[in-house]
Amino acid sequence: MVQRRKRLLDVDVILDAALVCVDETGRLTMADLAARLGVSASSIYHHFSGRTAIVEALRERMAVAIDPAPLDETDWDEQVGQWMRGYRRALAEHPNLIPLLNEQTMTAGSVLLGYESIAILLRRAGVPMRDVVLWISVLDCYALGAALDLAAPDEVWRPDRDDVPTLGDAIIAAPRGRDRADKAFDLGLDALLTGLRQRLSPVRSEGRHAPDR
Repeated sequence: MVQRRKRLLDVDVILDAALVCVDETGRLTMADLAARLGVSASSIYHHFSGRTAIVEALRERMAVAIDPAPLDETDWDEQVGQWMRGYRRALAEHPNLIPLLNEQTMTAGSVLLGYESIAILLRRAGVPMRDVVLWISVLDCYALGAALDLAAPDEVWRPDRDDVPTLGDAIIAAPRGRDRADKAFDLGLDALLTGLRQRLSPVRSEGRHAPDR
């Protein structure tokens, strides 16, 4: 008799299969994952407590691809921009993972350390403590949206009508595909960081020694 070889499971094998499930179907269930691995769901529970733990492990894996904010003496906005570019790039590789990451509380250690670096940079820039998480949320929203934009078709708009002539001319004049997405991201990021600098300028001019609230 030919004995069926039992597939060896480890964390990386499970995460590889989970990512394929997400990339192909946009969802992740323990039943689908077990079927893809050719094992019972109980075998997966020897390595992960459940779906939430797997998604967090995928978040942790994604964080490895993000250039960490170096926290050196260069300008804070350059460092935030570097982190944003790495964040967008990592998310864009697996856009179907974004909704899964957003639906649960973040606990992945290396990801939180990345946000700690950004929080430090924002404080160095003069952002009041009460606004740090708000600005992190703004940066998050922009990176998530920009990552999804990379997954958009080359032809985002098709104005086959006569009542949108300005939009039609603008589409003709604009770059297409990845070039459009990259230029739009750089333009928006510059506007975002410029806006933050401008908002902070009055605060600094009013007095550097005012108590932070």
